[in-house]
Amino acid sequence: MSILPEEFAIIGTYFAPLAGEGAFGLTDDAAILAPPPNRELAICADAIVEGVHFLPSDPPDLVARKLLRVNLSDLAAMGATPLSYLLTVSVGRATPKTWFAGFAAGLAADQATFNLRLLGGDTTSTPGPISLSATLIGHLAPGTALRRTGAQPGDGLWVTGTIGDAALGLLALQGKIPDPTGFLANRYHLPQPRLGLALHGIAHAGMDISDGLLQDAAHLCRAAGLAAEIDADKIPLSTAARGAGLLKTCLTGGDDYELLLAVPTAQEPALIDVCGRAAIPITRIGAMRPGPPYVHVLGGDLEPNTTATQGWSHF
Repeated sequence: MSILPEEFAIIGTYFAPLAGEGAFGLTDDAAILAPPPNRELAICADAIVEGVHFLPSDPPDLVARKLLRVNLSDLAAMGATPLSYLLTVSVGRATPKTWFAGFAAGLAADQATFNLRLLGGDTTSTPGPISLSATLIGHLAPGTALRRTGAQPGDGLWVTGTIGDAALGLLALQGKIPDPTGFLANRYHLPQPRLGLALHGIAHAGMDISDGLLQDAAHLCRAAGLAAEIDADKIPLSTAARGAGLLKTCLTGGDDYELLLAVPTAQEPALIDVCGRAAIPITRIGAMRPGPPYVHVLGGDLEPNTTATQGWSHF
């Protein structure tokens, strides 16, 4: 039940202008969605909570964009194209209208960037921290979804972008490490979902990195019943991350929202070509090996055979 004061005025002022076709101006009980012809739907949902996934001081427009982008990253991991979304907003009764205005502005900015439309959702009050959830709907050709299962022995392990920037960005925002250019904080506030990569037929398996590289690599291992070897010295780090000297934090901190891919050797040139045409950096960091599900990290001044038992946990 929605119990925010002036709820309908808030919906009409800030959220109705974001509604797309089939949402009926957010005045009905449900939306109607017709998927594009000859496509199937991919659906994901993620929540972010104040004090857990974003700081109370974070600007509301950046909070909104992060909410959409962490979900868009899940669509990117499966090779889906964004279509629309549902939104749930739980905030305190004293939340000022300026917060809603900023939040809606952030949604509008990324709706335009990623060609999204709002279908509906819910608003409610809470005595606790702000809690936000989005359900993203995408589409893709039938049978082309890239899943976590399917990695094979000998597949190379590849990652997009750089690893660890967001985890260090949180430390910077907390005043624990310097960030003179604001690069790390920006990576924390604004993930870059790696949409638009045509990986069907190239990668055997893939997922996005949200809980930390080591922990998410372990997910791929369990899904395939294989081990993985990662060369810490090959993990791509930004200049700012290298300067921080906190490799373990980079590998376990989470919030990267890059892609982790298992790719057979024969398809590596195709992977490099696809990523190059999309201007997305891609780096080989290791390989899948026969053996019990386990991640071995070699080099990088870490303990030999470090296992991926460390990373972000929601509980």
